[in-house]
Amino acid sequence: MRRNSFGVLFFLKKNQLLKSGEAPVSMRITVNGQREEIRTKKSINPSLWNQAKECSRGRDRKSRDLNDYIESAQIRLSQLYNEMEQSGKSITAKILRNKFLGMDDEDRKTLIAFFNEHNEQCRKLIGIDYADITVRRYECCSRYLQELIQTKYGEDDLLMKEVKGELVRDFEFYLKTEKRCQQNTVIRYMKCFKKVINLAIANEYISRNPFTGIKFHEVPVNKEFLTMEEVIRISQKEFAMPRLELVRDVFLFSIWTGLAFIDVYNLKQDHIVTDNNRNLWIRKTREKTNNMCNIPLLSTPQQILKKYEGHPVCVERGTLLPVMCNQKYNSYLKEIADLCEINKRLSTHTARYTFASVIALANNVSLSNVAKMLGHSSTRMTQHYAKVLDQSILKDMQKVEQKMKG
Repeated sequence: MRRNSFGVLFFLKKNQLLKSGEAPVSMRITVNGQREEIRTKKSINPSLWNQAKECSRGRDRKSRDLNDYIESAQIRLSQLYNEMEQSGKSITAKILRNKFLGMDDEDRKTLIAFFNEHNEQCRKLIGIDYADITVRRYECCSRYLQELIQTKYGEDDLLMKEVKGELVRDFEFYLKTEKRCQQNTVIRYMKCFKKVINLAIANEYISRNPFTGIKFHEVPVNKEFLTMEEVIRISQKEFAMPRLELVRDVFLFSIWTGLAFIDVYNLKQDHIVTDNNRNLWIRKTREKTNNMCNIPLLSTPQQILKKYEGHPVCVERGTLLPVMCNQKYNSYLKEIADLCEINKRLSTHTARYTFASVIALANNVSLSNVAKMLGHSSTRMTQHYAKVLDQSILKDMQKVEQKMKG
């Protein structure tokens, strides 16, 4: 019978210093080459740590307490290992770790691990139940939450039974202060967190809801759109730099089609169809919702598509437009706004709002038809885009004045 190999190592996480400047002390259990780590909830000034002897060289009370803990942990792990080996039980680093922590299957559940399991399942459902951007938001939420846990508790994860309302409030504060998230962005992350907590409650990993009594309020956002004069100004502007010309063309394409950035990014020849009257249409399911968009392809977007036929990026990716990443796209839009003397924040969403408000609704296209072009499941969603334009207000009031004079 082959004898198991066993070892325990204590070391510092020097790359994860706490705000106090101390380094967390971790313990690594190795059985037959397989490792498991435990954050000991102890920390020490790195200058006092003696790695060769795996202890603190300090003489203060904190150093003595740490050294006592290390000695007792080594003795306890050796006892557990010997007991399991003598009884002939299967020994792994994970089993020994859980024995040391005194956890059964239910107690072993941890927040970040459970969160990541949820995210992995969601990623497999992209295109079925989830959009890629939604899954990336969950993954970002999990990452930020782990950063908070590492900063506040000196741990990589928290047991489910340790998740309390305090963590929820700390996470909201962390997003606002450390990540500089705006209120509505904070709420999106908190909704992701809450959904995972609700799943944990449903699985009885958590007995009490940490979100009880905590409410979040969205801030109304004034969504900007361009006037027709501003659209013309952008379209007629000559740019010396090809990258700005490309971004301008993609932006105009979105203004005349209402497609979101990701849908323009993934637009392919298969999405362009010809009806019985030889009219061109964009028929494409939205990446975000999987709802079908039916959009007449007018002359301006047709010219833009023709301009980029055979572009190397289009050929390589099999798409109709050589769209760059969202971050660069939005950054270059700021330059375009400055050069065109437009005092508005241009973004990937501005084009979509402009299409709905200025191109469609201001020209008496019905709300239901706009909803079909935008890929909305109901006109209630489209109403958010139904901006009241100054031109329409002026026209209505001029009619009133004419009636009063008559």
